[in-house]
Amino acid sequence: MRKINLFDTTLRDGEQSPGVNLNVKEKLEIAKQLEKLGMDVIEAGFPATSKGDLLAVQEIAKTVKNSSVTGLARSVKGDIDAAWEALKYAEEPRLHVFLATSPIHREFKLKKTKEQVIQTAVESVKYAAQLFPIIQWSAEDACRTELPYLAEIVEKVIEAGAHVINIPDTVGYITPKEYGEIFTYLRENVKGIDSIILSAHCHDDLGMAVANSLSAIEHGAGQIEGTINGIGERAGNAALEEVAVALHIRSDYYQAKTGLYLKETKRSSDLISSLTGMVVPGNKAVVGKNAFAHESGIHQDGVLKEKTTYEIISPDLVGVSTNSMVMGKHSGRHAFKNRLQELGYEISDEEVNKLFISFKELTEKKKEISDDDLKALLIEEKVSSKEAAYELKSLQVQYGTAQIPTATITLLNADNEIIQEAATGAGSVEAIYNTLERCIGQSINLVDYRIQSNSGGRDALAQVYVKMQIGEHEASGRGMAHDVLEASAKAYINAVNRISMLSEIPNKLLEASLLK
Repeated sequence: MRKINLFDTTLRDGEQSPGVNLNVKEKLEIAKQLEKLGMDVIEAGFPATSKGDLLAVQEIAKTVKNSSVTGLARSVKGDIDAAWEALKYAEEPRLHVFLATSPIHREFKLKKTKEQVIQTAVESVKYAAQLFPIIQWSAEDACRTELPYLAEIVEKVIEAGAHVINIPDTVGYITPKEYGEIFTYLRENVKGIDSIILSAHCHDDLGMAVANSLSAIEHGAGQIEGTINGIGERAGNAALEEVAVALHIRSDYYQAKTGLYLKETKRSSDLISSLTGMVVPGNKAVVGKNAFAHESGIHQDGVLKEKTTYEIISPDLVGVSTNSMVMGKHSGRHAFKNRLQELGYEISDEEVNKLFISFKELTEKKKEISDDDLKALLIEEKVSSKEAAYELKSLQVQYGTAQIPTATITLLNADNEIIQEAATGAGSVEAIYNTLERCIGQSINLVDYRIQSNSGGRDALAQVYVKMQIGEHEASGRGMAHDVLEASAKAYINAVNRISMLSEIPNKLLEASLLK
C-alpha cells in the first residue's frame, strides 16, 4: 500500500483566514499537536513577511523533531535567506518556494514572459539548493497553466534541484477529472518525474478540494497539502483529516494510507478551532459535533442493532470520547489529573497544580465540568501570556431596560499602576468597550465580535473572539469566562496586549505618538 505524505499548512495558509491572528505561543502549541498527530511536513509560516512570523517559524523549527518543518518563500533571494534564518535549526530543514505560471499571472502580476518565469524559477531553486537539503517548488495557479508549458518549467526546476513538485489549484477552479489528468500528463511528459514527489494543494472555492486531492492520489501524487478543519484563504483548503480518514476507510479502493495517528484528529481539530476562533460546523465531516449523531428513528434503531448500519466511521477512530465521566467540586486532584491524561494531554505536575486552582474556581460557578471545559482551561493555561500590558482586576456593569448601561472597570498595567474608568454605551458590551478604550487612552476600532458557548447548558462557559485595530496595528483576541460580559472584556484586553507585543509599544499607556 502506497504511503501518502501529508503537508500541513494550517500555520501558514490557515492563518491567512480572515480574522485569524495567532501569536508565537499559540502557533507552537498547534505545531506540537500537529507533530503528535503525525504530520509529515508542517509549514510553519512565511518568514519573510514579518519579524514575528520569522521568530515563530524559528521557534517551531527548534522544537519540532518528528515532523519536517518548512517555510514559504517567493522566488527571490531575500525570502529564501529569511527562510533559512528561520529554519536552519530544524531537524530536517526544507524550503517551499513558489512562482506563478498561468498566463493571467504572468501577464498581470509578474509581467514576465514564459522564458523569464522559467529563468526566475530555476535561479531560485539553484540558490536555495546551496542552503536547504530539501526543496519543494510550487507552480502557483498551475491548474490554469498551459500543460506543455507547465511540463517544461517542472522539468527545468527538477534539473535545478527540486525534490518535491507541487501542482496547486490556487483558486479552487478545477474538477477532479481534470486535476487527475494534469498529474497523468506530467508523469508521461516530464523527464526525471520519477525522481521527485508530486504534491497536490487544493482550495475549496467550488467545494471540491478533498475530491480533487483524492483524484490526485489516484493519478500519482505522493503528497497532499491542506489544513486541519479545512481553514484557509477564501473558502479554505482541503481538510487533511477528511483525506486521511477517506484513505483509511476506503483503503480497498485507493490502496494508499497516511502516517497519521487518527486518534489525535478530534483533539487537533478542537485546539485549532479554539485558538483561531473558527467554529467547526456541526455537519462537518469527521470532526463536526453531528458527525456521529443520529436523530432519525430509523437510523437510531439501526445503530442500536448494529453500528455499521449507519456509521462508517467509529467515533473512537478519530478520538471522539464516549466517556461520560463528569467532574465537579468534589473531584480531587488525582481524578482531575487522571481525566486530563485520559483525554490525551501530557502535563507536568506544575501545570496540574495551576490548572486545578482554575478548575476549583470554576466549580464554584458551574456544577458539572465537561471534557470541553477541561480542554478550554488547559488551552488557556498553555497559551496565556505571563507578560501582559494590561490585566483586568474588576468589572462592574449596571444595566436595565429603563436606564443607560454603564460599566466601571479597574485595570492593572505592567508597571503595577491602577487604571480606573467608567463609561456608558447603547448596550452592556459597548459600555465595557467604551470604558476600556478610556483606560487604554486610544481610539480603538472593533472590526469583529463573536461569542459562542463552550458547551450546552445555562451555566456553560462563554468564549468571545474579537478583532480590533489600533492605528496601523491589527490583532485578534480571545476571552473565556463563566459570564459573557467578563469574557467580552478579557477578549478585548487580550487583543490590546497582542498589539502591544506586536508593535513593541511601551506598556504604560500605549503612547499616541507610537500608534499613529
